[in-house]
Amino acid sequence: MHIDDIKALVAQVDASSISELKLEQETFKLTIRKGSLVAAQAAPAVAYVSAPAPAANTAIAPAPAAAPAATPDVNYAEVKSPIVGTFYAAPTPESSPYVAVGSKVKKGDVLCIVEAMKIMNEIESDVSGTVVKILGENSKPVEFGQTLFLIDEA
Repeated sequence: MHIDDIKALVAQVDASSISELKLEQETFKLTIRKGSLVAAQAAPAVAYVSAPAPAANTAIAPAPAAAPAATPDVNYAEVKSPIVGTFYAAPTPESSPYVAVGSKVKKGDVLCIVEAMKIMNEIESDVSGTVVKILGENSKPVEFGQTLFLIDEA
């Protein structure tokens, strides 16, 4: 299996509602599981690969397509996690959160911290507007590409 095929499967699993995909062939096993913090910073899911790669002409069954999700918040800008890690709403446990629902933010304002491998990464707003929803939960894991905030740019 080629690395591009694995990346495509990881993307399909990440975009779908399934939490795990297992693919087994004679000389190749692949498991893709959502929600694990073992992943590298840029990976949306974890892929475990064992055994040598099969012949180049091996057919790959596509992952099931995800049903289109209802998107009531289409008019809001989404601030997504650029890495896998732990979401923190405030700089310290004793501090007040960086933002709350209704907070006015400017482009570049810090919204939260995502801790990855003991490094505190400040997540900044890409837009100016009003925070309408905070989707990250304090001290809980977040995945790459997970929406953390919805911001009304109006």
